[in-house]
Amino acid sequence: MSSSSPMTPQYLGSSVARPVPCCSPALQRWLPILAWLPNYSGQWLKLDFIAGLSVGLTVIPQALAYAEVAGLPPQYGLYSAFMGCFVYFFLGTSRDVTLGPTAIMSLLVSSYTSHKPAYAVLLAFLSGCVQLAMGFLQLGFLLDFISCPVIKGFTSAATVTIAFGQVKNLLGLQDIPRQFFLQVYYTFAKIGETRVGDAVLGLVCMALLLVLKLMRDHVPPVHPEMPLDVRLSLGLVWTASTARNALVVSFAALVAYSFEVTGHQPFVLTGEITEGLPPIRLPPFSVTTANQTVSFTEMVQDIGAGLAVVPLMGLLESIAVAKAFASQNNYHINANQELIAIGLTNVLGSLVSSYPVTGSFGRTAVNAQSGVCTPAGGLVTGVLVLLSLDYLTSLFFYIPKSALAAVIIMAVAPLLDTRIFRTLWSVKRLDLLPLGVTFLLCFWEMQHGILAGMLVSGLILLHSVARPSTQVSEGHVLVLQPASGLHFPAVEALRAAMLSRALEVSPPRSAVLDFTHICTVDYTVVLGLAELLEDFRRRGVALAFIGVQASVLRVLLSADLEGLQCFSTLEEAEQCLRREPWTQPYNVSEDAGAEHKVALLRA
Repeated sequence: MSSSSPMTPQYLGSSVARPVPCCSPALQRWLPILAWLPNYSGQWLKLDFIAGLSVGLTVIPQALAYAEVAGLPPQYGLYSAFMGCFVYFFLGTSRDVTLGPTAIMSLLVSSYTSHKPAYAVLLAFLSGCVQLAMGFLQLGFLLDFISCPVIKGFTSAATVTIAFGQVKNLLGLQDIPRQFFLQVYYTFAKIGETRVGDAVLGLVCMALLLVLKLMRDHVPPVHPEMPLDVRLSLGLVWTASTARNALVVSFAALVAYSFEVTGHQPFVLTGEITEGLPPIRLPPFSVTTANQTVSFTEMVQDIGAGLAVVPLMGLLESIAVAKAFASQNNYHINANQELIAIGLTNVLGSLVSSYPVTGSFGRTAVNAQSGVCTPAGGLVTGVLVLLSLDYLTSLFFYIPKSALAAVIIMAVAPLLDTRIFRTLWSVKRLDLLPLGVTFLLCFWEMQHGILAGMLVSGLILLHSVARPSTQVSEGHVLVLQPASGLHFPAVEALRAAMLSRALEVSPPRSAVLDFTHICTVDYTVVLGLAELLEDFRRRGVALAFIGVQASVLRVLLSADLEGLQCFSTLEEAEQCLRREPWTQPYNVSEDAGAEHKVALLRA
């Protein structure tokens, strides 16, 4: 099935909106709402309302479930689910993206906040400040240094950790630690204490979610020429399958309430949830307990590496989602503007007790499939979350934890990309190393896995810079051509190759260095080339250069290298090298090339 919903008109697929002539491009970059709001139409309003309602019915049960992953009371999931809707309405550059709590971000919050709400809210504020600074300073390019194998290794490990972490709720087990390895041990150790009611209900909910998802994936698009009853039936199936999380959780809550009325409760329930909207207040910069007051500095020290990992992974997840759907639906996003939007969402969210949020792939997919046209769909989602906080929290008491566990497991299952291992084995096996290191170490500590993966990726990158591949041609003269750039770590390897192939043989041979692929050299490379020229001169043979680009030639001429011989083609170099070496050098630094040298240095 295509990414559009059964009721999406085709003419809305190309872009968010046409440019507005009354607003300057600079103002539209800072306030993207100005690019589409003046062109807003009634048709867009209808589709945005449907999309916002669909996402709202998805995010409410997910928010309650993700709060459990974060180790926080359920209401904090809802506190985190609405601010992004309103901020992104003004600042977002993608019509599809929805900001809110996600499984991976909830897991990171759990890792760095010790399941303390005050720490989670402060982390949201500090993460938002970091993300805003990166947006204003246009530092989004730093995310490019996190390679795809590292991202895949992290998301796969996080998926396993999150899904297995919900097995205890699915089976109704109590007193299971949160550390992954201890969790695995105690889950199997206590498997005999499984509550039959929770296990049956959880498995039924998972089966229903799977069936509804398959139905949505196979619903054919609605066409105007279809009979009315067929269109209504398809629309009903699509709506039910899109809102499957809300339907399944409501079904489970109704079952639990029915047992409560009879006086027998076989399920572990969510329990009491703080009613009403969250108070607007500054994030906690200190915490007072019964015994002591924890200062801001101590709180920051306790959060530790989370101050770097959480904002970076939040940006990475959100921008990856935005780029994926922008490419799929044929429009463009502004990555730095996305950083500002998510940063401001976290800063303002911390004022209403939100923990860090980011772009949700699952809910963004629901948004796109619902036919959303602009970020205005988020307003409907945000209002729906606020209404549920104000009026429905008393009903959330009866939601079984096993049903929420089923929602989480089915939500994170698509994130486990098992095909990546086979793909990397076929494409580049060396990339399996950072993927495997990240995947395994993330089960110990998330930040250790990410940092180790980035380190391994960096070492692989540096090795390719320090030891670039070199093509060797054995013709009338020896020709060596570095296949990529030439930087200071590689100059000794190049010199060793030249010595072994040209000077350490009997008799010594003249050689040609083909600089066709070299676009820049540094001072260390220049020194290495000077030593190489001197080595050739002492052995009575010559070294020539061909294919030297103007920018590189300017550097070499400025260094005034003795015996530098540059030619346009290999044929010219061979003709010169066939003469008696060093008797009549074709040297660009001599008087014959003086005019050319002066012109290049002035350029």
